[in-house]
Order: sequence, then C-alpha cells, then structure tokens
Amino acid sequence: MVWFWIATTIPVVLLALAGLMGGPWTVAALLYMSLLVHVMDRLVQGAAAKTGGDGEFPSGLRLSLFLGLAHFPLMGIAVGALAGLTGISLGAKLCCFLAFGLFFGQVSNANAHELIHNSARLPRRLGMWVYISLLFGHHTSAHTKVHHVWVATERDPNSARDGESFYQFWPRAWIGSFTAGLKAENTLRGRAGARALGLHPYVLYVGGAAGCLVLAAFVGGAAAVVAYIALASYGTMQLLLSDYVQHYGLRRDMRENGKPEPVGPKHSWNAPQLYTSALMLNAPRHSDHHTTPSRDYPALKLDEVSMPILPRSLPLMATLALWPRMWRRVMDPRVAKLRASQS
Repeated sequence: MVWFWIATTIPVVLLALAGLMGGPWTVAALLYMSLLVHVMDRLVQGAAAKTGGDGEFPSGLRLSLFLGLAHFPLMGIAVGALAGLTGISLGAKLCCFLAFGLFFGQVSNANAHELIHNSARLPRRLGMWVYISLLFGHHTSAHTKVHHVWVATERDPNSARDGESFYQFWPRAWIGSFTAGLKAENTLRGRAGARALGLHPYVLYVGGAAGCLVLAAFVGGAAAVVAYIALASYGTMQLLLSDYVQHYGLRRDMRENGKPEPVGPKHSWNAPQLYTSALMLNAPRHSDHHTTPSRDYPALKLDEVSMPILPRSLPLMATLALWPRMWRRVMDPRVAKLRASQS
C-alpha cells in the first residue's frame, strides 16, 4: 500500500498549499501532477501492491476514505483560489486550475469509483457525493447499473465505438450515461417499489449539484460559480477520457440468444506503469476490475499476455486521445491486430 499512499497524499498537501499560499507551491503542484508522475513511472518498477505476510493484499479502504473526505476541502480551496478569495496571482490561478483539475480528474474520480463499488453503505455514499460535487452524480448509477452490465457493447454509452473520436464520444457518453442510468434506476424502482427504495437517487444527483453551485455563489459570487463549473467540467472530461481510452474499439461477441459473451480480460485496455497506477488507485488495471468488480484496488491483477496493453500510461494515452488523427494512427492498428488474434 505504500506506493498508493505516497502517490496520492503528496498532491493533497501540495494542492492545499498552492491554493492557500500561491507562489512556488502552485508550480510544485502542477509539476507533480503533470510531469513528476511520468518520471516516476520510469524510475520505479514492480507491482503496485505487495501481499502481506499472510499472503493477502492489504485493504485500501482507509486511503479511499481519507481521499474521499479530503476531496471536499480541496474543492473549496480550489474554487476560493480561482475566485480570488485567497489572493494568489493570475499565474498562480492558472497553475492551480490545471493542477487541481488533474487531481480531481485522475485521483478523486478514481477514488470515487472505488468507493461506489464498496459493499458498505458509508463508502458508497461518500463516493456518490464526490461525484455529485463534480456535477456528475449520475455516474454512480450509470457506472454500476449500465456500464458494468453492457460494457463493450452498443448498449453502453461509455464504451467508445471503433473509429469514434473523443469529441464525438464525450457528449454521447455524458448524455447517454445520464439517461441510461435514469432508466436503470426507474426500472429497479418499478420492480422493487418506490417506497421500498426511498428517495430517487437522481433527486440527490441533480439537487446536490445545484446545492454545490448555490453554495459556491453564496461564498464567492459569480466568479466562484464559473470556477466551480470549470473545475468540475475539467475533472469530468478526464473521467470520460479514461472510459474512452480503456474500451476503445473493443467489443464482446454476441451469442445466438442475442446476449453478449461474458466480460473477459480482452474487453479493456490496461497500462502497467507503477506510479500512475498508484496515483489512480490501479484504475489502469481495468480488465481485472471488470471481471471481478468487487476486488479491492490493491489486489487488482495484470496479465500482459491475456489483457490488451496500452503503449503508454493511461494519462499519456488520454492526452493523445485529444488528437484524433494521431490517436487513430496509434490505436487502430492495435485494435485490428487484437481482433485478428482472437478470430
């Protein structure tokens, strides 16, 4: 667990200092999130988690709870800094926006993802509220009730189609996941009964997001609202970039009964780099997560023989996806080769 703690808690400290004090702390936070993690990928080799003396992987829940709780004051500091409440310079604000946005996109999103998969109520609620604070609360329903059921099929809005650019995927996935998640929740409530399930989660998703914006307006006015929306949009864009990269061009075969084959190792792209994997709580080990969604993130496995491997780390491939022509030049031959090997 040590690499997970090191990779994720250092930026928490740097970002808090950057937002409150400005100056060199803003540069340090941005360099950490944008450059140092990739340098560390080259310097540090090995598995991102080691088994304990009893042969079991350590639990990652304590770190997830810490990061989930730390997310909210960090969001407040970020919005306050960008709205001018902490008195930092214009250059520091720009560095803060980029650094905080990268953290919310790569760490807060990855951690919320782990929390909503937890079997206990409190972690799931915490993960949901992290997504709500990023104005993306419906992902809580869409990810667990749609994406994991229909991943790598046409029925999943968060599985990129072959040849689809990220700019085509982004609005389709955002709107599609909102509506598909709503439909899944309505279907569930229709079967179990609305009274048995209590308040509709979409009331919390939409109402909670509105409440966050009202709170930002109350504390920092229009500037704080603009800053909040910009930060949340930047963070959400990175979540959707991860979805785009991790399932690009991969499809499950359809059986004669019209149902897709079971999800397997070949239906997600993975990345083996240690430090970015630690920063993102092993999110780049995506195949194992889909085949065993309940597995704690430190215990996720990576088999470079049976699992499709990205040519670079997940954050670098997400950056490449912003350049569609180069993305297709790099990835389309790999998709074609993978299909040929499986036919």
